Amino acid sequence: MMEALRGLGYSTMAALADIVDNSVSAGAYEVRIDFLWAGTASRISILDDGRGMDDTELESAMTLGDKSALADRAADDLGRFGMGLKTASFSQCRRLTVASFRERGTLCCRRWDLDAIAARPNEGWLLFEGPAAGSESFLAPLSGQGKGTLVLWEVLDRVVTDGFTIDDFADLIDGVEARLAMVFHRMLQGPHPSLSLLVNGRPVEPWDPFMSGHAAKPWESPVATQVTASGLVAVACHVLPHRDLLTPDEYDKAGGPEGWTAQQGFYVYRNRRLLLADGWLGLGQGRAWHREEAHRLARVRLDIPNTADADWKIDIRKSTAHPPVSLRPWLTRLAEDTRDRARRVFAYRGSLRPSPGGVPVEQAWRAEHSRSGMRYRIDGKHPAVAAVLEAAGPLLPLVRSMLRVVEETVPMQRMWLDTAENRETPRTGFSGEPTADVVEVLRALYNDMVGRRGMSVESAKALLMRTEPFQNYLDLIEAISSGGV
Repeated sequence: MMEALRGLGYSTMAALADIVDNSVSAGAYEVRIDFLWAGTASRISILDDGRGMDDTELESAMTLGDKSALADRAADDLGRFGMGLKTASFSQCRRLTVASFRERGTLCCRRWDLDAIAARPNEGWLLFEGPAAGSESFLAPLSGQGKGTLVLWEVLDRVVTDGFTIDDFADLIDGVEARLAMVFHRMLQGPHPSLSLLVNGRPVEPWDPFMSGHAAKPWESPVATQVTASGLVAVACHVLPHRDLLTPDEYDKAGGPEGWTAQQGFYVYRNRRLLLADGWLGLGQGRAWHREEAHRLARVRLDIPNTADADWKIDIRKSTAHPPVSLRPWLTRLAEDTRDRARRVFAYRGSLRPSPGGVPVEQAWRAEHSRSGMRYRIDGKHPAVAAVLEAAGPLLPLVRSMLRVVEETVPMQRMWLDTAENRETPRTGFSGEPTADVVEVLRALYNDMVGRRGMSVESAKALLMRTEPFQNYLDLIEAISSGGV
């Protein structure tokens, strides 16, 4: 059984997050994770300043299945099955030592050693007292505290495998830091964080998947709630800024540990601890949604109470969740709206925003839905197109033929492939800061409006301000209309 439990599929990052959960549940503020490289003798320790355990409590914590998953627990408890300490640890190492003491109490220590159990199969469950010979000094950091717990992983056979080098160990440390920054970001961030995490003495900086407070963020919904039999469920939807509105450092950081496309979807939290970021949770209209480039800016924060684990089918590794049937229509509506908003921001590179006064923007292209599929047409009402059609005279049939050829030969497949491969919509010269081409086109349209068409200055300005893509260049419109450019 002990050997079988090793195969539950924990990554090192997820296993350490489970150990930190225990520290948080024990009231710890500071948790120190230290990696020591020594080849096959490498070790990892997790030290917290929580309330600690006495001998009886430690015996219980080290016993498999000592607590029922159905038992009542504190509202802020991050555990459920009473297995996390053991299963997470065994997934990485063959020797697990835990030492702990309460304030003004005495130090107690228990150890599981899978090699010792394998060597003495007829002697039952061998839970040893004290550290292994030669490991006594590794518990020294705990003795310098007034209370707390130290978890020690030795014989890291699932980590230090054949060919594993110190460089791989360093990469592992970076991965752990990134994972913890995401999982515990709500506890780590803010003016008064409730948790401090240190990896090899370096503070873990929180990674906020929602870019809270960023000035370029286009949309964030109010918190929506639903009361269920197992407690209150809360949802807040977010659309992140397009990369054109971010600095390179902001863009790289906001992509998260897995990258922009992989980080889209629902972020499920329990007691402010991220359980999983698992895409769209199997939701969708007709068929389940997948992670797609067009929806990479959509992220949804979902909070569930710790009494809802059974309803949401949270597994022992906190790696899967399935929304109850009663909540699926509600969550689908919220997610669909978020995906649609994110798709528009992605498609228009974050630039398509309402004109002054909220008047709809005149777009050069319009989408037509039919039974045969989607078609895209040049809109003859767009001021730039309308000006040419009106002035074409005897060339009008030729101009209309040209526009039709452009409509029918738009390289949709090529643009789709380029977007998928480059993970970004193709750039145009009419995005970002105004170039000489933008100034030239805008001036030509303005002169046609007030010249040939006889429009007033104010009418021409108003029309340009609600015309794609010029609604993004309000200052330039003002400058041209006043003769400043």
